[in-house]
Amino acid sequence: QVQLEESGGGLVQAGGSLRLSCAASGLTFSRYMMGWFRQAPGKEREFVAAITWNGGRTYYRDSVKGRFTISRDNAKNTLYVQMNSLAPEDTAVYYCAAGRDPRATVSSLYDYWGQGTQVTVSS
Repeated sequence: QVQLEESGGGLVQAGGSLRLSCAASGLTFSRYMMGWFRQAPGKEREFVAAITWNGGRTYYRDSVKGRFTISRDNAKNTLYVQMNSLAPEDTAVYYCAAGRDPRATVSSLYDYWGQGTQVTVSS
Protein backbone atom coordinates (compact mmCIF):
# COMPACT_ATOMS: atom_id res chain seq x y z
CA GLN A 1 0.00 0.00 0.00
CA VAL A 2 1.43 3.34 -1.05
CA GLN A 3 1.59 6.00 1.62
CA LEU A 4 2.75 9.59 1.39
CA GLU A 5 2.88 11.44 4.68
CA GLU A 6 3.53 15.17 4.82
CA SER A 7 4.90 16.96 7.85
CA GLY A 8 6.40 20.30 8.80
CA GLY A 9 3.44 22.58 8.32
CA GLY A 10 2.43 25.21 10.84
CA LEU A 11 1.86 28.87 11.56
CA VAL A 12 4.57 31.32 10.59
CA GLN A 13 4.79 35.08 10.23
CA ALA A 14 5.23 36.70 6.85
CA GLY A 15 8.87 36.58 5.83
CA GLY A 16 9.47 33.40 7.76
CA SER A 17 10.45 29.94 6.60
CA LEU A 18 9.18 26.39 6.80
CA ARG A 19 10.48 23.09 5.53
CA LEU A 20 7.94 20.49 4.53
CA SER A 21 8.77 16.81 4.31
CA CYS A 22 6.97 13.95 2.62
CA ALA A 23 7.84 10.43 3.67
CA ALA A 24 6.98 7.80 1.08
CA SER A 25 6.45 4.07 1.51
CA GLY A 26 5.04 1.21 -0.52
CA LEU A 27 6.52 2.37 -3.81
CA THR A 28 9.91 2.48 -5.50
CA PHE A 29 10.44 6.10 -4.64
CA SER A 30 13.42 6.63 -6.91
CA ARG A 31 11.32 5.80 -9.98
CA TYR A 32 8.74 8.51 -9.39
CA MET A 33 8.39 12.13 -10.32
CA MET A 34 7.47 13.91 -7.10
CA GLY A 35 5.50 17.08 -6.73
CA TRP A 36 4.11 19.56 -4.24
CA PHE A 37 0.67 21.05 -4.74
CA ARG A 38 -1.39 23.36 -2.56
CA GLN A 39 -5.00 24.28 -2.08
CA ALA A 40 -6.25 27.40 -0.39
CA PRO A 41 -9.82 27.71 0.92
CA GLY A 42 -12.26 28.27 -1.93
CA LYS A 43 -9.62 27.76 -4.58
CA GLU A 44 -8.57 24.92 -6.83
CA ARG A 45 -5.52 22.84 -6.12
CA GLU A 46 -2.48 24.32 -7.82
CA PHE A 47 0.97 23.15 -8.76
CA VAL A 48 3.83 24.40 -6.58
CA ALA A 49 6.97 22.47 -7.48
CA ALA A 50 8.16 19.15 -8.85
CA ILE A 51 11.35 17.17 -9.17
CA THR A 52 12.36 14.35 -11.46
CA TRP A 53 13.19 10.88 -10.22
CA ASN A 54 16.90 11.56 -9.81
CA GLY A 55 16.61 15.20 -8.82
CA GLY A 56 18.14 16.27 -12.08
CA ARG A 57 15.39 18.66 -13.02
CA THR A 58 13.07 20.84 -11.00
CA TYR A 59 9.97 22.82 -11.85
CA TYR A 60 8.31 25.71 -10.01
CA ARG A 61 5.27 27.88 -10.37
CA ASP A 62 6.29 31.44 -11.08
CA SER A 63 5.12 32.86 -7.78
CA VAL A 64 7.46 30.66 -5.72
CA LYS A 65 10.57 30.78 -7.88
CA GLY A 66 13.51 32.06 -5.87
CA ARG A 67 11.68 31.43 -2.57
CA PHE A 68 10.95 27.68 -2.58
CA THR A 69 13.41 24.87 -3.19
CA ILE A 70 12.30 21.31 -3.83
CA SER A 71 14.66 18.42 -3.15
CA ARG A 72 14.58 14.69 -2.51
CA ASP A 73 16.60 12.03 -0.76
CA ASN A 74 16.06 8.74 -2.52
CA ALA A 75 17.99 6.86 0.14
CA LYS A 76 15.44 8.05 2.72
CA ASN A 77 12.39 7.92 0.43
CA THR A 78 11.68 11.50 1.37
CA LEU A 79 10.70 14.63 -0.53
CA TYR A 80 11.26 18.13 0.79
CA VAL A 81 10.40 21.70 0.03
CA GLN A 82 12.19 24.56 1.72
CA MET A 83 9.93 27.60 1.76
CA ASN A 84 11.50 30.99 2.47
CA SER A 85 10.13 34.52 2.45
CA LEU A 86 6.66 33.19 3.05
CA ALA A 87 3.73 35.47 2.34
CA PRO A 88 0.06 35.32 3.38
CA GLU A 89 -0.86 34.20 -0.14
CA ASP A 90 1.16 31.03 0.46
CA THR A 91 -1.40 29.96 3.06
CA ALA A 92 -2.86 26.62 1.98
CA VAL A 93 -2.91 22.92 2.59
CA TYR A 94 0.20 21.50 0.96
CA TYR A 95 0.13 18.05 -0.62
CA CYS A 96 2.86 15.85 -1.94
CA ALA A 97 2.21 13.58 -4.89
CA ALA A 98 3.97 10.83 -6.81
CA GLY A 99 3.61 10.03 -10.48
CA ARG A 100 5.28 8.42 -13.45
CA ASP A 101 4.28 10.95 -16.10
CA PRO A 102 6.93 13.56 -16.91
CA ARG A 103 4.35 16.35 -17.24
CA ALA A 104 5.13 17.60 -13.79
CA THR A 105 2.62 20.42 -13.42
CA VAL A 106 -0.55 18.44 -14.19
CA SER A 107 -2.14 17.21 -10.97
CA SER A 108 -4.39 14.66 -12.69
CA LEU A 109 -1.32 12.79 -13.92
CA TYR A 110 -0.07 12.01 -10.42
CA ASP A 111 -0.93 8.57 -9.09
CA TYR A 112 -0.59 8.93 -5.34
CA TRP A 113 -1.32 11.73 -2.89
CA GLY A 114 -0.70 12.48 0.74
CA GLN A 115 -3.28 13.84 3.15
CA GLY A 116 -1.77 17.29 3.26
CA THR A 117 -0.27 19.60 5.85
CA GLN A 118 -1.56 23.06 6.70
CA VAL A 119 0.66 26.08 6.19
CA THR A 120 -0.63 29.36 7.56
CA VAL A 121 1.26 32.61 7.04
CA SER A 122 0.17 35.55 9.13
CA SER A 123 0.69 39.14 8.02
